[in-house]
Amino acid sequence: MTLVSRILGFARDMVIARHFGADAATDAFFVAFRIPNFLRRLFAEGSFAQAFVPMLSECQQSGGRAGLRQFLDRASGTLALIVLLASALGSLLSPLLILVFAPGFLVQDAQFDLSSALLRITFPYLFFITLVAFAGGILNAHGRFAIPAFTPALLNAVMIAATLWLAPRLAQPVMALAWGVLLAGAAQLALQIPALLAAGLLPRPRLRFADPQVRRLLKRMLPAIFGVSVTPVNLLVDTLIASFLASGSVSWLYYSDRLVEFPLGVFGVAMGTAILPHLAKSHARQDAAGFSEALDWGLRWVLLVGLPATVGLAVLAEPLMSTLFQYDEFGSRDVQMAGRSLMTYSSGLVGFIAVKILASGFNARHDLQTPVRHGFYAMAANLLLGLVLVAPLARYGWGHAALALATALAALFNAALLLRGLLRDGVFRPRAGWLGYLARLSAGNLAMGWLLAHFAVGLPWAAWTAHERIAQLVLWIAAGGAGYFALLWLCGLRPAHLSLREAV
Repeated sequence: MTLVSRILGFARDMVIARHFGADAATDAFFVAFRIPNFLRRLFAEGSFAQAFVPMLSECQQSGGRAGLRQFLDRASGTLALIVLLASALGSLLSPLLILVFAPGFLVQDAQFDLSSALLRITFPYLFFITLVAFAGGILNAHGRFAIPAFTPALLNAVMIAATLWLAPRLAQPVMALAWGVLLAGAAQLALQIPALLAAGLLPRPRLRFADPQVRRLLKRMLPAIFGVSVTPVNLLVDTLIASFLASGSVSWLYYSDRLVEFPLGVFGVAMGTAILPHLAKSHARQDAAGFSEALDWGLRWVLLVGLPATVGLAVLAEPLMSTLFQYDEFGSRDVQMAGRSLMTYSSGLVGFIAVKILASGFNARHDLQTPVRHGFYAMAANLLLGLVLVAPLARYGWGHAALALATALAALFNAALLLRGLLRDGVFRPRAGWLGYLARLSAGNLAMGWLLAHFAVGLPWAAWTAHERIAQLVLWIAAGGAGYFALLWLCGLRPAHLSLREAV
């Protein structure tokens, strides 16, 4: 389901790139979209669940079905009121938010006013997506993953429809994208209701600010969200600094980030969503061996998928950009510039994915402070690296790519801090065989990288039609993947080396 959503996301971005290109207007929209999209990544992609899912398990164990329903009723009503007020305040203060997140727009009044107007429409998405995350947490905790995983597809479908149908009918076509975001939020929330009814878990909202469990949830939410929000926050920092760079920089970063998000969303988010309930149950049973085994299993899969995805995105950066976006308003210069930031963003992909697994190792044990502390260090590193790298590289047209590199390095730094903490606490004890496993992965990735760089990169991608580009891209991705897994097999890697033992 997540894969379907991500494919639709690519279709959405292809449609937007083809109709709007990369200019001041798209920069304004992507800033206005970055803020609610940032909130979506905080809530809908597992961060909210880090605080919510363990509490659901506790409530059901201590109070049974009746206790669980009472908690859901009170938490849903209280949370809905809070985010409704926050959404109204955010819309009211949209010019101030644009000033904070894209101060470079202030020198161009038209761009500043446009982005403020767009944000005023998109910000209420916060209300809908928070309740969507609440519903998704309920369903995931009860083993129902399909609807929450498919839900983001509605955002993509509605925005495609807004681009094709609504944009030509408006005086400012880009405004259609903002209305698409808002309407998609309502559609995503509506999709959850039948699934909750079928599970017998549809909340009846009640206001109970004084309820001890509700207050505990609210107290847990902020550190839990912050602990896994380092990457989205860093992307907002990138947007802030990019607003001072050449026109199109925000858009180039957006499109390259979208390609990095594909493996992150399909694999990283799904992996983090699936492993959290398992870790929480292992901790509740005081099964230390099962807890460590699950973390080991998760990290092996992170490297198995994350490393070849990194190599593929870096080597095929411009062919990917050309195939997906080089049509009509999106030109060859846009391909080159977005390809540069994709190469640097992709270097942090393993870190982006690993953080979702490693942070779950802390949150499942109700340790919310450690991921927050490490996340703060990573954000400071991202800001410092960005400020240091942008100025010298901007002279050569790599300023926006320097921001992407800073974010990638900060993600790796964050993952390293979390891993060190789990090892130090003794809750993660790596299984034997890691050195051999890393050697096999290294051989497979080197071979795949050589194959793609030697045969695929120099092809005349821009001269081909869309169908020819797509066919060639699929061919080379398949060839690279086949070569990678074939070499792993020849090196002795078998599915049994990647299985989670039934005892866990």
